[in-house]
Amino acid sequence: MFEGLYFEYPKALSLIFVFIACEAYCKLRSSAIYFPHTAALTQETAKVSTLMWILKWLSIVLLSLAFTSPVKDSVLELAPGEGYDIALVMDASRSMRAKGFDEGKPETSRFDAVKTIVNDFIASRRDDNLGLVLFGDYAFIASPLTYDKKILQQIVSHLELGMAGKSTALYDAIAQSVNLLSRAKGESRVAIVLSDGHNTSGSKMPLPAVMELAKKEGVKFYTIGIGGEGEYDSALLAYIAKESGGESFSAANSQALKKVYTAIDKLEKSKIERFDYTFKEYFYIYPLFLAFFTLLLYVYLRNRRGWL
Repeated sequence: MFEGLYFEYPKALSLIFVFIACEAYCKLRSSAIYFPHTAALTQETAKVSTLMWILKWLSIVLLSLAFTSPVKDSVLELAPGEGYDIALVMDASRSMRAKGFDEGKPETSRFDAVKTIVNDFIASRRDDNLGLVLFGDYAFIASPLTYDKKILQQIVSHLELGMAGKSTALYDAIAQSVNLLSRAKGESRVAIVLSDGHNTSGSKMPLPAVMELAKKEGVKFYTIGIGGEGEYDSALLAYIAKESGGESFSAANSQALKKVYTAIDKLEKSKIERFDYTFKEYFYIYPLFLAFFTLLLYVYLRNRRGWL
């Protein structure tokens, strides 16, 4: 939290020496009054004097520290320098419940295995503007395009089967990915479509119309069919990729899927304008609050007992 902290006004610490000088040379002089039999009070008076001295100087040091204005510069990267605008399109249909896709964890469902791999892919695409489309009976945008990888990973981690129904509305998923990327400002627009089945849900738009819209928006599709041979519509996925200038892949298990995402990770990058904003985080409130508290305690105890 305090890494990179510095003082805007370090000379304010010299106030401590002013108080030290005042302590030495500005003491009030008063006439002495003699009291007999004060030996019994000596020990208690010493404790009180020590406590009051600590409170007084602690408040002085903390106030001086607050006056130095501790601050830390933070850089907010609003748009990384180079990268793709990418729509991650995930199948959440009933068939994704199948187990055995991850050979290392045979009890893990395809969907959970895919979520792990997709999150790894998100982490690797540091400079990309990523969004998420989920589909089942229907398709919806689960996340708009964002540079915040941590938030997107959290969204992926919380996805559940059945959120979009049991069927496979692949055409609608393609249409939603085009809709998502139509808002992008970068030159390179890519949709990575992952599915383990056939289009089994009625589509609001015919596929040729969707592909025509994709060409108009400059969207390139990389399609991935997962599972065994015949489980997914390889011809359809190949057609979608070819028509958009992309490429089609297949993955029979999680290791193969990781290699597919690694291959896609090597895509040529296009320039996106960078916007960096530097803002200051101020921490003077912490010593100021503590100084106020100790000074308040000092005044309270002094007035309560009449300590001088």
